[in-house]
Amino acid sequence: MAMSGAERTGVLGEGEQVTVTLVKHLRPEVRYPARVIADDGTRVVVRAPWAKPDARDFGFVRFEPGDVFTERYWRDRWYSIKTVRTGDGVLKGWYCDITRPTSVEPEGLLVTDLDLDLWVSADGRTILRLDEDEFLESGLPERDPEAAEQARRALDELERLAREGGLDRLTA
Repeated sequence: MAMSGAERTGVLGEGEQVTVTLVKHLRPEVRYPARVIADDGTRVVVRAPWAKPDARDFGFVRFEPGDVFTERYWRDRWYSIKTVRTGDGVLKGWYCDITRPTSVEPEGLLVTDLDLDLWVSADGRTILRLDEDEFLESGLPERDPEAAEQARRALDELERLAREGGLDRLTA
């Protein structure tokens, strides 16, 4: 039985529909529906289709209608990891957002994006640190030096894991 929005503050139920709210510092928040795959009280796994009506080409990957994102959020870690596949299941890679630890709110998941990202291609050969300029422009290092340090450590950790054989142990 699905919980109502007012009741949804603890562990989410498998199959439950939630809204993921991605808060960005100087840009509008992004909201999209997702279905809960699992929640163990620390890590929440949801699945969602590409949330935009048209494709977006980043140069290193193209996200497009039909793509499916299996997203992992932690209540105790400073990142999220999104496994990206085509609609017919072909792995494109992993898109990692550096975030504050995720919280479960009555509407669903609240994720505060800290403007640092990591892309890992499906074959693991391309590992890109992204948006470090946006991170600096956000002013976080000056406003909240502790959070900025956590963000940098999280990005370093994900990059190290990706270079040491992939993100599989975090996404299994």
